[in-house]
Amino acid sequence: MPPKQASLFDFFEKPDEQPIAQPIAVSKPSATIDTTLNAPPIEIVICKTDVVTKPAAIPTINKSARGRKKLTNTHYVDEEINIPDDEALFQKNYYAIGVVAQMFKVNISLIRYWEKEFDILKPKLNGKGDRHFRPKDVKNLQLIHHLIREKKYTLEGAKTFLKNIKKSEEVFVVIEELQKTKLFLTELKLSL
Repeated sequence: MPPKQASLFDFFEKPDEQPIAQPIAVSKPSATIDTTLNAPPIEIVICKTDVVTKPAAIPTINKSARGRKKLTNTHYVDEEINIPDDEALFQKNYYAIGVVAQMFKVNISLIRYWEKEFDILKPKLNGKGDRHFRPKDVKNLQLIHHLIREKKYTLEGAKTFLKNIKKSEEVFVVIEELQKTKLFLTELKLSL
């Protein structure tokens, strides 16, 4: 049985590499081949392969805007909410729900959902049914946002935290001041 002729596919080593076969030497059949086997003369081709590598595919990350963010996504915590200082916050009596949603960078529906879930949120409703949040409600929303989004509490865990710790607002104020101090110190360190 004659030997099998090598094909181009026999030279593949990896799926990302594509060899290119170039003949180097070709030997012709000679007269010294034993013809007792009645085999046809064989032409031997020796090929040199140059391996050409393809660039690796860059994996794409599907960014979904839906659902709760994973705890491993620390970039979510880095997003700062835009709540004014207490002096500027308490200058107005009421804030519309759209303004509050922009402060926390969330959807309006999430603010309405939190209002239903947490008893400490009591926005005023006007004749049309629009919600207007007092500065006290905005501070409570800030506490709820901190517990759910930054500390990754569940809704039930945040509810029990607010019920069990009567001074949770004071604890939150201390935590907020420490975060501001930490931010100031890191900015100072970077400027040196």
